[in-house]
Amino acid sequence: MASREEQRARVEAALAAHLLDHGLAQTSLRELARAAAVSDRMLLYYFTDKAEVLGCAAQRIAADLAGHIGEAVGEGERLAPLALLERAGALVTRAEIRPYMRLWVQMIAAAGRGEAPFPAIAEAMLAGFLAWVEAHLAIDEAADRQAVAAMIVAAVDGLAIIDIGRGPDLAARAARAISHLGRPR
Repeated sequence: MASREEQRARVEAALAAHLLDHGLAQTSLRELARAAAVSDRMLLYYFTDKAEVLGCAAQRIAADLAGHIGEAVGEGERLAPLALLERAGALVTRAEIRPYMRLWVQMIAAAGRGEAPFPAIAEAMLAGFLAWVEAHLAIDEAADRQAVAAMIVAAVDGLAIIDIGRGPDLAARAARAISHLGRPR
């Protein structure tokens, strides 16, 4: 018989998959329990409340996304801002990354509306994204690393917004157009 921790890990994986497939539209406790193939009561046995359910699923999703990001930029590799933006842009416009970015945009929108627990989830995930970008930047030490990282994250998130609003073709073309930003006219 599986331990409580093993069962909880299985439930977290199912919840993460559910959120990637359905977004935030189906996140009542009943729907989350159904997605995890457990009862409402069992879901609350594994987690304190809905906020913890969503927080743990978001952490799993962020960890999974970090694995994909690690494929684009190697551990310890540092790139100039434009090169890092090009790689990140190419990554986030890939079809297998699209569900992550769409969910991220939904979480940011929910956080903007003040819907609990999304402000805390968005803050934690954004802090992770910013730290990752800062760690992979090759820039002059006098530069404001945090500001440069924030600009790169904003541009990458903008590609997700273009994907949602206008479709993956324009988002992919916009990502490829990043290479033109540093060229002289």
